[in-house]
Amino acid sequence: MCAISGVVGRGGPLAVSADERQIIAEKLIKALKHRGPDSDGAWQDERVLLVHTRLAVIDPENGVQPMVYRQGGRQLVLVYNGELYNTAEVREELEKRGYRFRTDSDTEAVLLAFAEWGEKCLDRFNGIYAFAVWDSREKALFMARDRMGVKPFFYAFREDGAFCFASEIKGLFAAGVKARLTSEGVRQIMLTGPARESGSGVFDGVWELCPSECGWLYGDGRFEKRKYWDIEDGGEMFGGTFEEAREEVRRLVTDAIKRQTAADVPLCTFLSGGLDSSIISSAAAQQFRESGKKLHTFSVEYRDNMKYFRAGKFQPDADDEYINEMVKYLGSEHHRVVVDTPELLEALYEAAEARDLPGMADVDSSLLIFCREVRKYAAVALSGECADEIFGGYPWYRDPEIRMREGFPWSQSTGYRARMIRREHLEGVDPYEYVMSRYRETAARAKCEGLSATEKRMREMMRLNLDWFMQTLLDRKDRMSMHSGLEVRVPFCDHRIAELLYRMPWEYKDHRGREKGLLREAAKGLLPEKVLWRKKSPYPKTHNPSYEKAVRERLREVLSSAGCRVTEIAERSEIEKLISGGERTEWYGQLMNDPQIMAFLIQADHWLRVYRAAV
Repeated sequence: MCAISGVVGRGGPLAVSADERQIIAEKLIKALKHRGPDSDGAWQDERVLLVHTRLAVIDPENGVQPMVYRQGGRQLVLVYNGELYNTAEVREELEKRGYRFRTDSDTEAVLLAFAEWGEKCLDRFNGIYAFAVWDSREKALFMARDRMGVKPFFYAFREDGAFCFASEIKGLFAAGVKARLTSEGVRQIMLTGPARESGSGVFDGVWELCPSECGWLYGDGRFEKRKYWDIEDGGEMFGGTFEEAREEVRRLVTDAIKRQTAADVPLCTFLSGGLDSSIISSAAAQQFRESGKKLHTFSVEYRDNMKYFRAGKFQPDADDEYINEMVKYLGSEHHRVVVDTPELLEALYEAAEARDLPGMADVDSSLLIFCREVRKYAAVALSGECADEIFGGYPWYRDPEIRMREGFPWSQSTGYRARMIRREHLEGVDPYEYVMSRYRETAARAKCEGLSATEKRMREMMRLNLDWFMQTLLDRKDRMSMHSGLEVRVPFCDHRIAELLYRMPWEYKDHRGREKGLLREAAKGLLPEKVLWRKKSPYPKTHNPSYEKAVRERLREVLSSAGCRVTEIAERSEIEKLISGGERTEWYGQLMNDPQIMAFLIQADHWLRVYRAAV
């Protein structure tokens, strides 16, 4: 993976010299080097500056970017972040059309595909990507983001009119965009955070290409974008038998994992002992054995967690027993990363900087620490994100009372959030309507004509999860991993799997009354029975009481410190109540309650200070 960034004159040359463009390039490289530590490069003319930092995964010796292709009087320049999982098929089609490849990189396949088909090349791609192509003849920039939104693409217009883009928001600021936070940004942070509204970068004037969007900045200054794919385009409800559904799921899942094990650098898998990571690890281990290699697997744990663990509704058991079962089954080389309270607390600050926003608190910081340790061994990892959204694994899919409740099922805390947000940012705004309007707009995008009441609701639920909850987790995964230059691939996020499961009857997904019942049946033979039928358990959190004590004390210090900024967006009196005892509120589903809310506010204060955002 990599980082891409650039500055383009809107309708004319950039109002800076070549030397000044070089200074901007150096700032962009410095801001985004963590995503691409292996090499960097820049390309410029009077109208455009394109910058790339590279994490070399496929064909490290070649594939250098920005990559240039010349054809007659046409010159195309590409900066690309991602992996194309069907490179072989794309190359074969292009070679039949007379193209000759100089490298084995997927970068060249993307560039030549664009040269041949223009924006229609996106219809042929299976992968995760964000890229931009400068057409020197047309003086136009084309940009695109992958279907599911795995890789980021932020953009903004600078005060002088120049168009800026980058893989992370910090890249826009390095390019000269001003960091401003309006009340609308505060409302996103405090009423729906850590989720972001699709297309929004929270900061004033900062936007993001939505998943499956592409766009053009034309030579005359016009900026246009469109969706080139939607999960709604997949066709009618699946009409096959359960057995046919099971076999198709198995085929697609194993094919996605096989495609995503391709790398010219060390590759590993995350292994929690849950269904999703275990399926990926099992299929990857088989691939490794066939090539005479041993798979390395990694898990995250917390100091003294078993001492304090208490089974609950959302976390019925601990991971250790199931991890051990899988390691024995796979014969993998397993690595345990143990996180303790002090480093978990301190990493909150770095996690906020990695994300460019306050995020999922210790759920973020623990992943950041974990990925940093994994990176010491591997440059690429496979992880089980997105299976719950696509196969219906979360509690809100399966509990009839929860799933029929209006609003985002993972964020039913609007009343508490409304009390917490500083009053001036709610002037003229009903916080309940603010959240519910976004919920209704998203649910309305699900096409439900002719479906039963149950199927209609399940399709709405999947749309809500794909557009909001999954995007938050993909955001987290990308920033926390790429902060250490670790590429994390998510096989369940293959758009072919999402298309199929969107059309799948709920009774198939809920086979035997079990969460992800269809996936479990499709995975038979890949896992031990004990793991195959393990109840869902979420991403592990620390149960050590020392963590809650530590964040409570740190937030108290923040509130009394000189230059405290969190009170610019949150009510001091409500923060003090939280520190004193709190309400055990679920801020963001089971992932965030009182300790995480305190950590979130610590992150918010740090973020406002570091980014010097005017509120």
